[in-house]
Amino acid sequence: MSSLPYLTAYPETLRAQAAQLLAEGRLADVLRRRYPQAHEVRSDKALYQYVQELKERHLRNAEPLSKVAFDSKIQVIRHALGLHTAISRVQGSKLKAKHEIRIATVFREGPPEFLRMIAVHELAHLKEKQHNKAFYQLCCAMEPHYHQFEFDLRLYLTLRDHGGPALWVAQR
Repeated sequence: MSSLPYLTAYPETLRAQAAQLLAEGRLADVLRRRYPQAHEVRSDKALYQYVQELKERHLRNAEPLSKVAFDSKIQVIRHALGLHTAISRVQGSKLKAKHEIRIATVFREGPPEFLRMIAVHELAHLKEKQHNKAFYQLCCAMEPHYHQFEFDLRLYLTLRDHGGPALWVAQR
């Protein structure tokens, strides 16, 4: 099971099921059935609007976002799906922080559930910096199926690592 790095934190039974689906060539079909459509968020502008709407709905009092963008430099291999950064600058006698969210470009084409999970994760960092219980409670408050979407995303990354197809590439 060591060839399933995205699933190391999950119980052995789930890893074994994933490995079996992968070995039988059925993992892509399972994911395609569960998530039949790709999202429509393709540009940085559309991504900013999408994340801003989530923020307004769930974290109205959180710090404002100065930038939201897809980022081709984020390496999913290093376990980063997105990044939240705060850049502090001195303005007069005050310290101002600019908050940015960057999401790996590989998720420009995927199901809406995966994009929502990643956006919720990065938005939660506006309130909770660490991946602790409060952080995951906030994620689940914004997206009740957060943990399922994260697991399925990890299954998809595992599929891709093993030479599987990109399942939601847009038909142009």
